[in-house]
Amino acid sequence: MNEQTRDFIRENADKDIRLLALSAKKNPDVDLSFALDQIAGRQTARQKLPSWAATDDIVYPPHLSMEQCSSEQTARYKMKLSSPNPHPSSKLSHPSSLIDLTGGFGVDFSFMSRGFERAVYVERLENLCDIARHNFALLGMNNAEVVCGDGVDYLKSLDRVSVIYLDPARRNEHGGKTYAISDCTPDVIELKDLLIQKADRVIVKLSPMLDWHKAISDLGDAVAEVHIVSVDNECKELLLVMQLPEAEDVSRKAVKVVCVNNEEEFVFRSEGVKECRSENCLTPNPSPKGEGSSNKLSSLIPHPSSTESTNSSTCQLVNSSTESPFLYEPNASIMKAGCFSAIEQTFGVKQLERNSHLFVSESFVEDFPGRKFRIRTVTKMNKKDIKKALSGIDKANISVRNFPISVAELRKRLKIKEGGSDYIFATTLIDKSHVLLLCSRL
Repeated sequence: MNEQTRDFIRENADKDIRLLALSAKKNPDVDLSFALDQIAGRQTARQKLPSWAATDDIVYPPHLSMEQCSSEQTARYKMKLSSPNPHPSSKLSHPSSLIDLTGGFGVDFSFMSRGFERAVYVERLENLCDIARHNFALLGMNNAEVVCGDGVDYLKSLDRVSVIYLDPARRNEHGGKTYAISDCTPDVIELKDLLIQKADRVIVKLSPMLDWHKAISDLGDAVAEVHIVSVDNECKELLLVMQLPEAEDVSRKAVKVVCVNNEEEFVFRSEGVKECRSENCLTPNPSPKGEGSSNKLSSLIPHPSSTESTNSSTCQLVNSSTESPFLYEPNASIMKAGCFSAIEQTFGVKQLERNSHLFVSESFVEDFPGRKFRIRTVTKMNKKDIKKALSGIDKANISVRNFPISVAELRKRLKIKEGGSDYIFATTLIDKSHVLLLCSRL
């Protein structure tokens, strides 16, 4: 990079890339394509990779690689997950060693490599290897070795190591996105036996769009753990931890599933993929939270056979705020995991309806993994009740769960603008009635 290009990058660090792209003729000595990648990359890194953005002279790759790379928050989670000794009982090779077979921009590797005596970044594209060498030096990664070559070939030549990490490419030869494990490169299904023979732990990053049950089905007994990682309630990554099954490893009968949202974690075990139970539940009903049988809660969750008697009570107005039930909306990782029975068992809450994925309790459950509300009013879907319930409310935050119309259509019907401190959940109860729950967030 010449001095003119370096100066251009520094002088225009906060400028609009689209406008800068028009300045080629004004700056003939500037490598404009490279400069724009650096300016755009650092602007993205300020939000996505703040510690990298704070390091001068980091080289950023073109837009696609920046789009696909991990955020600092998810990379730090993988750093914890790949720690040389994450569990006291782990049997790891010595010296501790990390091999990243799909290097890319190297964000995950730069965090995961900390604490390992030896760390090897493998990438087949020479330009990314050059960028990695430059950046790793700036980041003080003295234990890092960069290998330009094919990850599968390198895998075959390996002796046993502590941890292998893969982030298979999820784009086909035409640039389109793929999600199935078998459609990614390299094919982890094809390599699974070799991978778990070569490493004590294998960590695979997959698309958050992938069904984790299908992933376990594809990879079989090799999967020991599933980590569903969300940031600010947006599901970002699906991570699988694979290991050789051990005869004495009783826990392998059930896969450990960890649902993460920022610093919040919920752990359960999935038995036979289809059934799940909470890891810290030893009885079917361990917690007294929310297990009361008051009329308020019973009216929200009537017995399926009691439809006739609940027609008048299900949607009654909840007058007393001290007696009003609490409503809970699970975070994105919980929703992705589908571990609703485990949530009920662990926190003593009840589902409004099997497909609504909303929970209620009489007592407040402060540590519930998701958003928490107090229900002020429950109203039927008729003009008279709605008008009474929403009197004086001209704007609210609306969500629909298992409801026949969209948020946009409901907002139009209610004539309510977006925003404010009120929350409306449109949902279906166990007796199949459609209701609006007017709530205050806690």
